[in-house]
Parts: sequence; C-alpha cells; structure tokens
Amino acid sequence: MKADFYRGASANVPIAASVAAYGSVLGMLAAQKGLSWLDLLLMNSAVFAGSAQFVMVDMWSKHLPVIEMAFAVLVINLRYLLVGASLGPLFSGRSLLCKVFLMHLVADENWAVTMTEQRKGTASVWFLFGGGVMVFLCWCSGTLAGLMGGGLVSHPEYYALDFAFTAIFTALAVGLFQGKKDIPPWLAAGALALIAHHFLPGKWYIVIGGVGGAITAMLAAPKTPASKEGEHVPAS
Repeated sequence: MKADFYRGASANVPIAASVAAYGSVLGMLAAQKGLSWLDLLLMNSAVFAGSAQFVMVDMWSKHLPVIEMAFAVLVINLRYLLVGASLGPLFSGRSLLCKVFLMHLVADENWAVTMTEQRKGTASVWFLFGGGVMVFLCWCSGTLAGLMGGGLVSHPEYYALDFAFTAIFTALAVGLFQGKKDIPPWLAAGALALIAHHFLPGKWYIVIGGVGGAITAMLAAPKTPASKEGEHVPAS
C-alpha cells in the first residue's frame, strides 16, 4: 500500500513540476481578477481541474455568473466519464465512497501516468492516489505562488509559461501512444475536436473529440474469436 503510494507520487514528480508551472499562470490570472488566496485554494480543492479552473477564472467578475460557470465546468469535465470508465478495472471491488474520493484526485496527468503503468500490469489505486496527491500539492503550490507574485509578471506569455500547459499534454500523449493501432482514433478525435471547435460554442469540442476517438477505437479493435458473429460462446 505505502510502497505503491510512494511509487505513484514519485512517478508523477516530473509532470507535477510542469503542473506547478502552468498553475502559476492560473494564479497570475486569478490575481488580475482579484481572487484571494482563500478563493483560489477553495477552487483548487473543490474543482481540481486545470482547464475548468482557467475557464472559471476567465468568467470571474464582480457578479459571479454561477449557473453559466457551473455549466461550463460541467461540459469541460464530461471527459472524466471516459477517464472513470478507463479506470474501471483498477477500482474493481472498491466501495462507492472510495471511488468517489479517489476520482476527485484524478487529473489528466496522474491518470495518464497510471494508464501507462496499468499496461505494465503494475498499477493500483494507491499508485493512482499517490500521483493524485503529488499533482494536487504541486497544483496548489503553483497557483498560490502565481497569485502571490501576480503583480511581478503581468505578461506570462513573454516567458512562455502559458505554453507549459500545451507542452505537458503533448508529452503525456507520447507516453500513451501504442503504435499504429492508435492512429485512427487519435486522428478521429483530433478532426472531430477541430470541427466542433469551429462550429460549436464553448468547450463541447473536448467532449466530442473524446467520445469520437473512443468510439473509433472501439470499432477498430480486433474482434476476439468468441465475439465473432455466429460463433458459440460456452457458458462460464
């Protein structure tokens, strides 16, 4: 248990450092919007989703558009339905309370690292939890540091801090690539996301690209002998 927790935490250290970097960008933006450190800490604890928090801070105003903000966060985080489904085998036999608690600490980063570990057959919920704690601590540290120093760096793009978000997800994608069989679903996800981004408002392109890629992967998956049409499947 402890060994897996520490293993998960240490495996996420390189990624968590980048998380802190783009978390600092969110902190700077939050400072410009007038959020306090307590506001940001509560947001980190309650939402803990980088892309959703960037949207929340962007929508932050004197009169909070709570409903619109909640809907935007819901749409962006719908992708976690797919993330949760992919973690189903890892959560097998766990209580609902355990699943809810652990899923709250699942971010894109520790999920990607855990999926890579799962393919080796050495992942566990404690590995996932250790990674989640590491990412959460670095995210909070980065956002709060950015908030405190928000007045010092008014244009984070000059220092390419805003590119850390793109860089980390590109690096994660490389780690998840399994070869030629991934090409069709990746192309489908990218094409659908681009089309949806062009024609639809908001963040629906995230959901549409994710669902489209998942369906393509399902359709392209080779059929097992037992699933072929007309073949008898023995009772277990």
